Amino acid sequence: MRFLLWLLLLTALPALAEARAGSVFIEDLTWPELREAMASGKTTAIYYAGGTEQNGPHMALGKHTIVAHYVAGRIAEELGNALVYPVLPFAPTGDRDKKTGHMRFPGTVSLNDATFGAVAREVALSALAAGFRNVVLMADHGGAGQAALRHVAGELDRKWSSKGAHVHYVPDAYYKAQERVHGYLSAHAMGADRHAGIHDTSELMFLDVDGKWIRKDRLAAGSDSTGVDGDPRRASGELGRIFLDIKIDSAVKQIRRLVKAGPSP
Repeated sequence: MRFLLWLLLLTALPALAEARAGSVFIEDLTWPELREAMASGKTTAIYYAGGTEQNGPHMALGKHTIVAHYVAGRIAEELGNALVYPVLPFAPTGDRDKKTGHMRFPGTVSLNDATFGAVAREVALSALAAGFRNVVLMADHGGAGQAALRHVAGELDRKWSSKGAHVHYVPDAYYKAQERVHGYLSAHAMGADRHAGIHDTSELMFLDVDGKWIRKDRLAAGSDSTGVDGDPRRASGELGRIFLDIKIDSAVKQIRRLVKAGPSP
């Protein structure tokens, strides 16, 4: 029996190694595997910022990071020529001293705009130094962080375009997707929805296959005291699949347009 187990393991090892080597996430790869992937045409690097913030009593603090990791991977797969850098789990979420925004609730982590932009800049420069020809910057949240990414992309693109490399800001991953999701909710008479409501909760429900991140017994209509703006009780995994597909489609279409057009606006 022990011999058979070892034989099965040895048989599976090449397939497991090949699966890791074929991952779109660079943290899964060795540096020779990354070099080979780039040589075979993986010339676009994806930088996606998530976040660690309150999402009401029913949803885990890591919502943005979990969603961003999934969406970034799907975007890379759809593009066919992209790899994903590790998702940043922090974003500007409020004033720490004044306890504004999500900082009113424990567990939220907030970067100031300068730090958030500086991290994106350093990661993008690392990707350019590695030889990627296009670097795309996006975030799974709105607010000042989006402006920081736009600034960083414009600055770096101006410096690197003469070298044949480009850095692009991709706002459609958030803003265009939000617009399309809100249109869907309106068309289906589901009402207004902002933070930790139907939209956010549905996306995480779809990904929460192990039941780790959603507390279904805590689903309730939003209030200022809970940090929920909307009503997550109408959320579902099926809606989450639809909303995530919208986000992926919005990002992929804009990335293809930007890469074809060249420099970032």
